[in-house]
Amino acid sequence: MSEKRKRRGKRAKSTISWINTPFQQLKNPKPPTEWCSPAELDILHDGSMEILENTGIDFMDPAALALWEKAGAKVDHSAQHVWIDRGLLLELVAKAPSEFTWHARNPAYNIVVGGNNINITPNSGMPYVSDLDNGRRTSTLADFTNFVKLAHSVPLFHMTGGPFCEPQDVRNSLRHLHRNQTMVLNTDRCIRDVAHGPIITTDVIKMMQIVFGKDLPGAVTGGVINVNSPLRFDQRMLGGLMTNAKYGQVSLITPFIMAGAMSPVSIASALAQQNAEALAGIALAQLVKPGSPVIYGGFTQNVDMRSGSPAFGGPEGAWALLVGAQLARRYGVPYRASGSLTNSKTPDAQAAYETMWTMWPAIMAHTNFIAHGVGWLEAGLVASFEKFIIDLENVAMFTHYLKGFKIDRESLVLDEIHNVGSGGHHFGTDHTMANYDNTFYEPVLSDRLGYEPWVANGSEDALVRANKIWKQLLKSHERPALDIAIEEELADFVTRRERELEGIDLYG
Repeated sequence: MSEKRKRRGKRAKSTISWINTPFQQLKNPKPPTEWCSPAELDILHDGSMEILENTGIDFMDPAALALWEKAGAKVDHSAQHVWIDRGLLLELVAKAPSEFTWHARNPAYNIVVGGNNINITPNSGMPYVSDLDNGRRTSTLADFTNFVKLAHSVPLFHMTGGPFCEPQDVRNSLRHLHRNQTMVLNTDRCIRDVAHGPIITTDVIKMMQIVFGKDLPGAVTGGVINVNSPLRFDQRMLGGLMTNAKYGQVSLITPFIMAGAMSPVSIASALAQQNAEALAGIALAQLVKPGSPVIYGGFTQNVDMRSGSPAFGGPEGAWALLVGAQLARRYGVPYRASGSLTNSKTPDAQAAYETMWTMWPAIMAHTNFIAHGVGWLEAGLVASFEKFIIDLENVAMFTHYLKGFKIDRESLVLDEIHNVGSGGHHFGTDHTMANYDNTFYEPVLSDRLGYEPWVANGSEDALVRANKIWKQLLKSHERPALDIAIEEELADFVTRRERELEGIDLYG
């Protein structure tokens, strides 16, 4: 690209240390937590195979049914139902890549999905947003744009584009056009969008071809394929899955199982069903195009048996997350889970501990793609600007935690212990002065003042501080360079597709 043909914004000065954190691929230096024994994992596997062989699963799309029939599965076209032999299923799943590169328009921000790589991504898909200034409200394109800018301003995220919230001031059939245009303009890191049927998914891919060239370098976008649990892929999701597979783009195949509603109350049963549904989707992607990049999605939770509502951030969800990762490793495919799930309506103590009941197991399971890593409130209905920052402090601490610490003779610093001796202190020693500013994690949000200085500073709690930080981050956002010809071609594409889709309800 010609430097003369690029537009670049200006970055405001910022004191927020997150902005200066180097972008890096996270890895967990310790073995993944394995909740199940090999024998227990075998039981779950066998149960999943029995579900697919004996109960079967709906594929509500003629093209998908035709693919299964040609592959040798038993198909009932009138019922849109398929029974899949375990040998056929496992043969297909084995074609899926264990790792793949997700390309950013700036190659310095490419990420590897799979193996021992942990990728953290922001909030996604909420119809409402909230902040201290304006409260809870329907989300808009301006809110979406602000979330893109916030995510891009912090190198801690591995993906800074996604359907952060649903801009309800844009007609739903056109939102994908404006989301992707906004993301391309405001970030040069990895992005994704929804995969709601073949038309929307094809539009997204064509926009990426404008950015990357007609011959895409590999995976540059993708979307979540939500299984309509129990045991049903609807036509919209299948259209997205098959379109992504055709173009070599990513499908995050994610059963939505609430134990007690979409499955029996048994967590083991819910996991066996999750496994059957996820593997069936992975296999279909390989029928469309062998080697198509896929991610095994885990989103099994339980319902609250008093209200019937989903119960996020509890031990059952943690079990399911850990075991889902074990199952994905068994089949050699990348794993997706979520990171900041909570039922709380506000960024309070409940939101904090329920989030950590999700984020800790996600990290310890070596989750390759952590969706909803920040900002989630109200069982996924609300994207909170303040919780975005609160959760981001945790992401920063996990990034520091995963670095570990050195243990060798030099790190014991025995000479300083000897020199200070009994009853002294280490504030002014040579070792402290040489290392005080680069050893410990330095929080951005947390307050560590004593009570009197805290009062003198305005007695601000975490929410007030978070409110100030996200506003400061927005000011620091620098729009990345983009060839003007690409920007103009994107704008022309959006305008043309808006006209072509006028009066068409893709969600009707």
